[in-house]
Amino acid sequence: MDRITKVTERDGLKKRQIDSLDLKFHFGLLGAPLLLLLVTWLTFFNSSFDSALLLKLLLVSSIYTLGYSLSYYLHQGRLNRLWLHLQQIVHINNTTFELVNLSSHYKNEQAFLDALLKKAVSSIEGAEMGSIIRVDPDNQQLHFESAVGINIEKIRQVKFHLEQSFEFRLTEGRCDKVVVIDNIENINSHSSLTDAEQELLLTAPDCPIRSTLSSPIQIDGKLYAMINLDSSVTKAFGHYDRNLVSILTHEAENAIALYQKTRQIQTLANYDSLTSLYNRQRFEERLEHWTIKSHFGCFLILIDLDNLKQINDSGGHQAGDNALRLLARVLKRHWHEHQLVARYGGDEFIAICHGPLENIMADLAKIQQELDSETTKVHFSFGIAEYRNNWQQAFRTADIGMYDHKRSKQCA
Repeated sequence: MDRITKVTERDGLKKRQIDSLDLKFHFGLLGAPLLLLLVTWLTFFNSSFDSALLLKLLLVSSIYTLGYSLSYYLHQGRLNRLWLHLQQIVHINNTTFELVNLSSHYKNEQAFLDALLKKAVSSIEGAEMGSIIRVDPDNQQLHFESAVGINIEKIRQVKFHLEQSFEFRLTEGRCDKVVVIDNIENINSHSSLTDAEQELLLTAPDCPIRSTLSSPIQIDGKLYAMINLDSSVTKAFGHYDRNLVSILTHEAENAIALYQKTRQIQTLANYDSLTSLYNRQRFEERLEHWTIKSHFGCFLILIDLDNLKQINDSGGHQAGDNALRLLARVLKRHWHEHQLVARYGGDEFIAICHGPLENIMADLAKIQQELDSETTKVHFSFGIAEYRNNWQQAFRTADIGMYDHKRSKQCA
């Protein structure tokens, strides 16, 4: 165990060094060439050894040692810079890896982008502030999605187009590389933004922005957003920072793409693709954690469309799908914020609602009234059962009630 520990301690990476040479190696590199020079001199030029020869050899040795020391110093400095670069790359990779693995903890994409921006600002040494600007793919309008060290409400008042951005103007519209802006006020003075909008951009940051790194974020080959990292220092960012941000942006693209795909998978697993309501599996999972409020009562409601077949026959299955979407939208407007609503399968919907029962009956009447006002007339039958943590019993009671309601309307 001790031997393994010593090996680990000698490991250059553990010492934050990419490479190092021990004393024996230095003596070898210095002594071998000098010894060879001495033997060559004595053999071919002068067989005697006098004081003049000694001075010459000392001079050559001194020059060689100085050159060797300088070369090693420069080489070690370069290795140290590479080590710092490696540390930053590892930090960036760890940051994006952490974000992707914790993606399920973020309630929406904006929260994910907020976390990503904070990590980006902390990863670039000169960055003090930053923002992520989303690009609307339909009209190329820009919207400030996230900000660090900048008043987000202020800059969201600025309405501008992709063509007015730093990225577009400094890449001649290609938006394909990282750009550095060293004088924000001068750049803004040549902008087509109004004076009021320019004033907002200048006063929204906690301290005046004098340098910016702007990089495009491409997702699936399309411009998704731009990330700006800002500093209050003029010429705060150099060529190295530009390369580092390029790597950061690439990792951010991967993180965002993976986040979106993770969300898509979660959506497919938990939501009905047609209506965007919970599917049966997700409903039953959420039901296990449903809190019953005994003073209000809790009720399970089954809803079944009465006329889906007629709608399909007259307008085709697209019309039937639209009818299902319509019912889902109305249910969400009335219940989805505080109740548990799902498409249970086919033309059947299910909900768990807090009482009292009179309120639920009034809601159902309003839902049908709202559906009657639509061009496509959608009618439904329903059954209600009190829910007391006995799922099977409540479902059977509600199912019987729904079919009784349906039969009563057919006989009327």
